[in-house]
Amino acid sequence: MGFLAWLIIGGLAGWIAGNIMRGGGFGIIANIGVGIIGAVIGGFLFSLLGLQAGGFIGSLVTATVGAVVLLWVISKVRRA
Repeated sequence: MGFLAWLIIGGLAGWIAGNIMRGGGFGIIANIGVGIIGAVIGGFLFSLLGLQAGGFIGSLVTATVGAVVLLWVISKVRRA
């Protein structure tokens, strides 16, 4: 997957996760960061469960799930 695809998937995944977790996105740069980190987390979690997702949609789902988990963990750490 090319660099541009990583940026697009990261931005979309971060925006979707932001809307799920707090009702809005974070801005394009933060959305991309959250989405890319979420893709790593989602890939790790999916591999633990023995799941694979391929293609653009599969990558977007994986990154979004990971980004939601990331934002959930951050929200728990900030409250503690």
